[in-house]
Amino acid sequence: MMHASKRLKQLSMVVAVTAALGLATAHGDEIVNIGYTGPLSGGAAQYGKNVLSGIEMGVDEVNAAGGVRIKGKTYKFKVIALDDQYNPAQSAINGRRLVEQDKTPVIFCPHSGGIFALQTFNIQSNFLLMAYSSVPRITETGNKLTVRIPPSFASYVPAFTQVEMKLFGKTVGLAPSDTDYGKIWSKTFREGWERAGGKVVADNPMSYNKSADFYSGVSRVLAAKPDVMFVGGPSEPTALVVKQARELGFKGGFVVMDQAKFDEMAKILDGYSMLNGSIGVLPLVADTRPAMQAYIVRYAKKHNGKNPTSEGLYNYTMVHALAAAMKMADSTKDVAAIRNRLTLAIKSLPGSQNPEEFTGLDANGGSESDAPLALIENDKIKQVRASELMK
Repeated sequence: MMHASKRLKQLSMVVAVTAALGLATAHGDEIVNIGYTGPLSGGAAQYGKNVLSGIEMGVDEVNAAGGVRIKGKTYKFKVIALDDQYNPAQSAINGRRLVEQDKTPVIFCPHSGGIFALQTFNIQSNFLLMAYSSVPRITETGNKLTVRIPPSFASYVPAFTQVEMKLFGKTVGLAPSDTDYGKIWSKTFREGWERAGGKVVADNPMSYNKSADFYSGVSRVLAAKPDVMFVGGPSEPTALVVKQARELGFKGGFVVMDQAKFDEMAKILDGYSMLNGSIGVLPLVADTRPAMQAYIVRYAKKHNGKNPTSEGLYNYTMVHALAAAMKMADSTKDVAAIRNRLTLAIKSLPGSQNPEEFTGLDANGGSESDAPLALIENDKIKQVRASELMK
């Protein structure tokens, strides 16, 4: 038999451990689940992973800095990420699961089809939709619980059009991704090109996410002998479209939609030579602003030397903005109040957390900034401002 003194000692230890656990629970951190639905497999997997890496980096920094302190409680973020393979129907399924099972007050989604699917119920289900897509219509619908993270792509069209017309001519062949994003981007670009006096001589959307051979689609576009090609989708297939066009003898310029990133394309194309005469968004690694360079170093250190993309950066900044907005709103659940404080939250961020220099949100909930663009000349990236190109 166990001696009474020994039993008493063990009982005392149990009580002490139980008390300690109770204290830890009483004073422990609350968890706020941050949802993500996007492509983590399939042709757009790398794009989706880039977005997610920025969200996770922002969450790690928020948590390392002590989390979000509200009314005497400390809240830490936790990312719940689900793969939708770029399929809007799956995005909606994932969104309902995130809200109903994981109680996420916020869901990030990086493609317009998924965003539009989530917008059909985000107000009713009371979650803030952080939309990573530059499609203008995302915030033109009047959805008060949607934030469009990147600037509208419509803001790029005048500069893209003027530069390519000046360098190569006024005829363009459209060869974008056949996603909802690609179709809307293409329509907006066509309207801007034609307003500037140009002519669309071919229009052939392609399945960037399902194919690795674009010979027939590119051939149909080039048969119309365009001066310029309009291309874009995820970086890797976009690079393959460019490569196919060059191998078929195309000598003109490329307008590259903002989803594709020149630095990632260059890895597929063994440099920038095939991209000469192209205009698109500026890769972060080519951005000379000090805060951006510091962010690149931090990101690379965390990701085994890998360079960041704007998808990662923009979502990283918005995680920090969400944390600041929650503090200002004194709530992690009142998503309307959090949304209404996001502009002030963005303005309050230090440069290290806002290297892109977002200035806030417009009246519809779309981000605003004067981001530099990229023009490829002599096998190199030239950093330019849209305002400079339009002179």
